Amino acid sequence: MKTFDLTVIITSFHSRDKIFSCIESIEKSIKIIVIENSNDEKLKEEIHSKYQNVECILSKENLGYGAGNNLGLSKVETSYALIVNPDVTLNNDAVNKFFLSINNLGDFGIIAPISQNEKYNNFNINEDKEIKEVDNVKGFAMFLNMKNLKQINFFDDNFFLYFEEIDLCRRLKKNNSKIFIDPTIKVSHLGGTSHNSEIEKPMELSRNWHWMWSTFYFHKKHEGFLLALLKILPKFISAFIKVLIYSIMKNKKKRDIYYCRLSGIFNSIIGKKSWFRPSLD
Repeated sequence: MKTFDLTVIITSFHSRDKIFSCIESIEKSIKIIVIENSNDEKLKEEIHSKYQNVECILSKENLGYGAGNNLGLSKVETSYALIVNPDVTLNNDAVNKFFLSINNLGDFGIIAPISQNEKYNNFNINEDKEIKEVDNVKGFAMFLNMKNLKQINFFDDNFFLYFEEIDLCRRLKKNNSKIFIDPTIKVSHLGGTSHNSEIEKPMELSRNWHWMWSTFYFHKKHEGFLLALLKILPKFISAFIKVLIYSIMKNKKKRDIYYCRLSGIFNSIIGKKSWFRPSLD
């Protein structure tokens, strides 16, 4: 059996419906670390009973995407790591082509694949084009050079959800580390479906809250408070108006969504941590 200097990290949250397909698509000789953010003991037992190459770690609390991946990355002993969402499956030759890219490129920070789902294609790069250096990539699948990632201390834990990979890319670039998309490396990414379908409503509220919180935090971190405030102000006003409109219309679903957006922006502006978590009771 061929061995690879690679560890795969999968951060999951109520992802039972998807995670087994993801694991099955990965070579059995590759070490996989699953960070289980919903603390599902039964899922851990099932994974350990089925796969000898998979270690499932219960995080004991919902760490989010960035901190969850950091926990997994802290356990990596190989030179390279691959972070994938639970709703991603790898093509048969994806790992082989990654190592071919390493041989051709030399030093790098991140090499990202493209997705065969056109809706979630990484920057819509056609497969007949050559590898391309970019400023950032989408976070559903990223091959990481551990040496370079350790120099910037991995993800910023303050991001619970959204913008964490863009922030990671920006910090890598500032550290003179290059980021590439290789269209010969392909995965399938369903997109927006990492969790089980029955918790979609609370997850939608969580996504809206954290999208707004992370938007302001990212711009404040890299561009300063005033510029971040200018960029977020139209979204704040829009969310405020829509909360009023949907309250008058008694449209609870839409009102709750825009209230979460408004709350996310406000909490980020006043400097509160990204505390919102989906209510799954």
